[in-house]
Amino acid sequence: MRLFVGVALATSLFAANSGLLPLVDAAKRGDKETLKSLIQKKADVNASEADGTTALHWAAYRDDLESADLLLHAGAKANAANDLGATPLWNASQNGSAVMVKRLLDAGANPNAALLAGETPLMVAARSGYPEVVEQLAAKGANLNAHGTRGQTALMWAVSQQHPEVVKVLLAHKADLKARSDVWSEVMAVPPHGYLPYNLKIPHGGETALMFAARVGDLASAKLLVAAGANVNDADAWGVSATTLAAHSGFTDFVLFLLDKGADPNAAANGFNALHEAIMRRDEKMVAALLDHHADPNAPLKTFTPARRSSEDFHFEPALVGATPYWLAARFTEPDVMRLLVKHGADPLFVHHADWVAEQGFGGVSRKETVNALMAATGMLRASPWVEPERADREALTLETVKLAVELGADLNLANTDGRTALDAAKALKYDSVVNFLVEKGAKAGAPSAPAGRGGRGKQAPNR
Repeated sequence: MRLFVGVALATSLFAANSGLLPLVDAAKRGDKETLKSLIQKKADVNASEADGTTALHWAAYRDDLESADLLLHAGAKANAANDLGATPLWNASQNGSAVMVKRLLDAGANPNAALLAGETPLMVAARSGYPEVVEQLAAKGANLNAHGTRGQTALMWAVSQQHPEVVKVLLAHKADLKARSDVWSEVMAVPPHGYLPYNLKIPHGGETALMFAARVGDLASAKLLVAAGANVNDADAWGVSATTLAAHSGFTDFVLFLLDKGADPNAAANGFNALHEAIMRRDEKMVAALLDHHADPNAPLKTFTPARRSSEDFHFEPALVGATPYWLAARFTEPDVMRLLVKHGADPLFVHHADWVAEQGFGGVSRKETVNALMAATGMLRASPWVEPERADREALTLETVKLAVELGADLNLANTDGRTALDAAKALKYDSVVNFLVEKGAKAGAPSAPAGRGGRGKQAPNR
């Protein structure tokens, strides 16, 4: 006993000298014997550190049920909140401690006590993936549709972290499928950034739980949401549909699921659709599924999309505005995709008339180009692919694409505004097989002094 008292006294003196409250410090360290001794001596069980943290906060944080019981029996407040608004229940919910959550709820903890930012115990339990805790909180009256940061709900958080078992619990308690996150805007641009028309005010947010599922590819949660009545044609504040978002993110099976459930493959209020995305991703399976569900094979790209400065964001460049899916497939050497598109009614004779401002030094220069599918296949018109074919495969793919474009009627000798033809571009690539084929078919060279080059080859990555 003397040894215990001596240790407890030394601990108390250390805590006092460190500016810590002995009771809080004991709970923080998990020192149950000291905690019992201090409670027996009538220490203030609701005393808090400078940030508002109490001993019960630490007991909940450490999943220390014995200490929590001691504190609650001694009168500790179950709803004590620190400077951020966190309560012991919030800590226990984040930990996923179902036993601690039950003990605190039974002691009167408020399931709706939120952080100052609006995040409730239910939201943090959903985000962390604890269905049993979510069930307890919901059963005790937690607000299933409380909005936290940027107006997001527990259901959105569960989906975004891919926790279908939590989604199942929330849906069983009738969480709102139609709730949308807050809408906010951001001015974004593409080079040349000093050219004001290339600075766009893009609306973000306005997303339902299904949109969050499309963003991260949570197919299991999406199936639960759709079965519960979610709208497969949900779109965000910009007009990007769930199908387009899933396509952009490369989730082919997710796209197929939405299409099979009746999603519109042509939804494009934002100016681009899932088919454009699938082609830029070189995803033949996705292209085939979209076409089988009646995607328009001739739908032109109606807008460029901005990217963050110095980023690797997937985006549609201004030079591509007006291009059709077939032309895009030709430009990025996807002959199998071109065949699929033509089979479904794509126009192989489409000629793209590009009109854009290219970056030059610290400014920009206006450019106009006339480019058919054959010219596109040889790399005419500067544009960066999202997904590159293997370097060893590029010449063979270019040759196959060129042969197909010629077979389908592309003009061999159409000249660009600077006088270049497909043959000039093929020579610039130094693809002898392509040059030989074009010469054999009667292709002619254009202006000998015209600038050549395939254009940008840098990989781009997703903006949305």
